[in-house]
Amino acid sequence: MMLKIKIVQTIVACLTFLLGLLINLLLKLQQKQNQKPHRPPSQKLQMMLMMIRSELDSDDDRYEVDDERYGLSWRLAVETNNNVRPWKTVPLRCYKHVENYMIGGQYELDMNIIVDQIVFYAKSQIPLPSNKDAWIFDVDDTCISNIPYYKANRFGCEPFDSTMFKAWINKGMCPANAVVLRLFKTLIQKGFKVFLVTGRYEETLAKITMDNLHNQGFIGYQRLILRRAEYKGVSAVKYKSSIRKEIENEGYRIWGNVGDQWTDLQGDSLGNRTFKLPNPMYCIS
Repeated sequence: MMLKIKIVQTIVACLTFLLGLLINLLLKLQQKQNQKPHRPPSQKLQMMLMMIRSELDSDDDRYEVDDERYGLSWRLAVETNNNVRPWKTVPLRCYKHVENYMIGGQYELDMNIIVDQIVFYAKSQIPLPSNKDAWIFDVDDTCISNIPYYKANRFGCEPFDSTMFKAWINKGMCPANAVVLRLFKTLIQKGFKVFLVTGRYEETLAKITMDNLHNQGFIGYQRLILRRAEYKGVSAVKYKSSIRKEIENEGYRIWGNVGDQWTDLQGDSLGNRTFKLPNPMYCIS
């Protein structure tokens, strides 16, 4: 969709340039006519100029995409197959669209449909007697939500501020993503071992993260794994791949992997299936 829009915009720009040249030529002809004695300006030429200018205005309107439709196309591009990457901030003209999506009900509806598919898949699997059947969950904007923080920062239109975000995390007030909590409890009851893997640093955020998860109902998981010092500066894909490999080396079989970032679902040891949750507010590379 974005490519088509760019092609159309390029064509319009070329046509506008050519029409501009034509207008200049016609104006020069008009000036020459005006310089001749006893010759009034050409009415036909005036009408032609008005028609060209009118056509240019109509072309601008024809190819102008309103912000809501543009936001919908942009969100599709970032969510579907990771087509737009990497990106640092949400385009400003997408602000209202993303805001309406996140808090207007569509986000929750999308989450429920995805989780229903995960539950259907999980219920068709039978954990082995070895008790080594696992699921991997991301934490931020998977288990617990940062929507209150991003609401105050125009849903990702503002540049990311790590100091402000860390201050938000340290409040321990991230609410549970109720839809994912339902999934989490279903998997625990089914007998799966759930591992929570986060990019939060173990040295500074371990306790507040554990307390936040516990207070929001995430109880009974196998292990919460935070980023250790040895993974500082390592990309999200390499870090989470290494953690999943460690879990497999302990004898676990990963049935499913759930996260809101594409980097949660790329790399090695992904498990039988991956499930992408929507998040148009930010992109972790």
